Amino acid sequence: MIDTIHTLNILLPFFYIFTFTIYLFDFIKDESKVYNAKRVFLFVTLFSHVIYLILRTIEFNHAPITNKFEIFTVLAFCLAFSYFLLELLSDIRGTGAFIILFSVIFQVISSIYIQDLIEVKEVLRNKLLGIHVISALGGYSGFTIAAVYGALFLLLYKDIKINKYGLIFKRLPSLEILEKLNFYSVLIGFILLSISILIGVLWLPTAFPDFSYIDPKLISVSIVWLVFGIGILAKLMAKLYGRKVIMFSLAGFIIAMLSLVIQNVAATSFHSFY
Repeated sequence: MIDTIHTLNILLPFFYIFTFTIYLFDFIKDESKVYNAKRVFLFVTLFSHVIYLILRTIEFNHAPITNKFEIFTVLAFCLAFSYFLLELLSDIRGTGAFIILFSVIFQVISSIYIQDLIEVKEVLRNKLLGIHVISALGGYSGFTIAAVYGALFLLLYKDIKINKYGLIFKRLPSLEILEKLNFYSVLIGFILLSISILIGVLWLPTAFPDFSYIDPKLISVSIVWLVFGIGILAKLMAKLYGRKVIMFSLAGFIIAMLSLVIQNVAATSFHSFY
């Protein structure tokens, strides 16, 4: 099994790079030959990645969350899988290159530096902790994808405003669709982060003797959850639309990224064993 794991670790960056190249080629050239094929390549890449993550979990008896390079491969998968779900739901296939590029970066770094860790703290073998962390990573992946769609929205908005009808205008979906994709991504991220927080509130106090509800990481994650929750309510109840929705989601993404930096660099936490 270990040989299969190492082989997949080597192959996954090439799978993601090839998939990214296909999506980028289609975005630039708009070739009908690769319009349907690129989704197949993405599915094969994701399927291979699932097998890799399952095999690692079985072989080393812990979820791939014990260090940043294991977390990077989970992030690569979460980003690509979240995009895959959006593509299936919306059948909008012209934005994949902008998302999969991040998966390429995370997976390449992970494959280069990841280690086979057998001896880890016992708590890291807990299945609930694995679900807790992976759900949080999925949540932040959703917010990242929303930010990408927000940036694409602003690029297209600017081009339309100055009457520039180039590649961006021709290949990107309409502003309305980009706004919907942005909102759907926020919803995916919010649901997954909510699952992570729920598990944290119910299980973490029993698992960690030094658990505290005023832990810096819990506070920062709660703030991120609250910001995006307010944004979703504003969209649904106050009927916000267009550029206001996009700016709100981008502000939420910046807050989320700042919270990650603060909680991992400047604050001490019972989460520090990650």
